[in-house]
Amino acid sequence: MAETAKRLRDQGRDIIDLSEGEPDFPTPPHVIAAAHAAALAGKTKYTPVAGTPELRAAVARKFRKENNLEFKPDEIVVGTGAKQLVFNALMSTLERGDEVIIPAPYWVSYPEIVEIAGGKPVIVRTAEHDDFKLRPDALEAAINEKTRWLILNSPGNPSGAVYASEELGQLADVVRQHAGLGILTDEIYEKIVFDGSPFQSFGAVAMDLRDRTLTVNGVSKTYAMTGWRIGYAGGPRNLIAAMVKLQGQSTTNASSIGQAAALAALTGPQDFLPGWLEHYVRRRNLVERQLSDIPGLRIPRPEGAFYLFLDCRQLLSRQGITRDTELAEVLIEQAGVVTVPGSEFGTPGYIRICFARPEADLEAACSRISDILHPIAARTAT
Repeated sequence: MAETAKRLRDQGRDIIDLSEGEPDFPTPPHVIAAAHAAALAGKTKYTPVAGTPELRAAVARKFRKENNLEFKPDEIVVGTGAKQLVFNALMSTLERGDEVIIPAPYWVSYPEIVEIAGGKPVIVRTAEHDDFKLRPDALEAAINEKTRWLILNSPGNPSGAVYASEELGQLADVVRQHAGLGILTDEIYEKIVFDGSPFQSFGAVAMDLRDRTLTVNGVSKTYAMTGWRIGYAGGPRNLIAAMVKLQGQSTTNASSIGQAAALAALTGPQDFLPGWLEHYVRRRNLVERQLSDIPGLRIPRPEGAFYLFLDCRQLLSRQGITRDTELAEVLIEQAGVVTVPGSEFGTPGYIRICFARPEADLEAACSRISDILHPIAARTAT
């Protein structure tokens, strides 16, 4: 899709990209100022591999205050984005043939990282009528003697699913019955929740599973700092030590300037976040409103993150477009709108669009999508 978008742009086409999963807001000024001050102060050298003491302490305070999670400094690691920490955790713990349970739809990197680490991704499909959330019975059915990890992503990419405390508790009841099973919970979208949906960390619901839980987060999505590449994680001391050892032999420390910026993000003003959230809600509603009249297109309402996962299954027919990948190609070639097919997330028949974009871009993109999908819907109906 990226290659197609580049080719069309090179031809002079106006392309609206709704595929990239990042906020369109600028990084807050106080964060940029802190990075500038750190650079001027000479904080451009190596830091401890696991992160600066100041940032790790700030992460621990954040976990304690916002998530009811207690970590000591040596139970915290800072990495080059949350993705690196997921990678390090799996690389540090998986033997060849070990299995990792991944609910679908899933973030595209989870299965790939498992395979790179020598493990086997076990994909468990979830249902739209369950809000794309993993059911306890489905989790139990997927566990065997080779299962090492369950990966939970809440709020979820691409579905926007947010697990409630009761739902996490039910999954924890299953995990308790399997001593060798760890839980890697990716909470990178925790501040982007809608309609009063409360966010809850798995670790706070199941404190007795602390020694088997790794909580991964970062500043990318909350603070519009995707390019700064700073993630953090809290977990059992021995796991964190293994992750730090691996990081020390690969990337070493995350950017020193990026860490200074992340420290400012976590400890500085937070008053702009509600305003950003209002923008996300308004944009979500805009897209829903403009696409809601397309026959055969269903729009499940997300509880969090900034994606809409459009159900296009009724639009796909033998008379024309048969797969979501083809539909995504049609949208980019004919409408000039870049989306991501659901097949990439383990859920064929859907299309993901990111609504973290200016409203003018979303209005134009929706108009183009509507112009393309209405004739397809009419053809399917006949």
